[in-house]
Amino acid sequence: MTNDPFELAQQAADYIAEHTGVPSHDIALVLGSGWGEAAELIGETTATLSAADIPGFSAPAVQGHVGTIRSVLTTDGKRALVLGARTHYYEGKGVRAVVHGVRTAAAAGAKVMVLTNGCGGLNPDWQPGTPVLISDHLNLTATSPLEGATFVDLTDLYSSRLRDVARSVDPTLDEGVYAQFTGPHYETPAEVRYAKTIGADLVGMSTALEAIAARHAGMEVFGISLVTNLAAGISPVALSHQEVLEAGQAAGPRISKLLAEIINRI
Repeated sequence: MTNDPFELAQQAADYIAEHTGVPSHDIALVLGSGWGEAAELIGETTATLSAADIPGFSAPAVQGHVGTIRSVLTTDGKRALVLGARTHYYEGKGVRAVVHGVRTAAAAGAKVMVLTNGCGGLNPDWQPGTPVLISDHLNLTATSPLEGATFVDLTDLYSSRLRDVARSVDPTLDEGVYAQFTGPHYETPAEVRYAKTIGADLVGMSTALEAIAARHAGMEVFGISLVTNLAAGISPVALSHQEVLEAGQAAGPRISKLLAEIINRI
């Protein structure tokens, strides 16, 4: 296997093209906790691949994520690549593995990258099950997917055009700044207060590194979070991964329908 992350992404894209029969995709989605049902609603799945068979991918290590990559024909005739196999930074596989899906999507032709996640909310008005658009992020991982003298402007990383598209579907959608911590432990109340002080509205363990890689690849980025719980110290209730899964399952049909409608307007 090559040591060049972009060559590996191209190999993965070539494998996907060969085994799906689709030479190029228009849009790609990473479906995080709670968002999995969207794949069924955005269109007709014409091919499903096991992630573990594709160069550079592996089976997901986190409950709530599926280990497949799908090619979907959307209702408006676009080709969507749905990445159900997300590698999190806390898995210890390195940043290249974390952003391999995004780079593969770019190599497969996708011009739009849709990043979803389940996360903690710092706004007490955002009850579990609330979808929130990502307007910006704080990368608190102390690392980057970019290597060497690779300078990329992130001024408008999360597309305002795509957020407007989302609000054309649901004008009530709120937006906020997402902070990526490394995990896998949840944040302490002090860390949540710190994140809020420096501008965060949402806290989680994904998305920011992927968004940087997507921008570097020239993709337009759309991010949306599902608030699965109030962050530590905001809620008096202790945090658990089971809570995240349950909130995602409860909100799944509603938010997946929302995302499918957004995708079909992009």
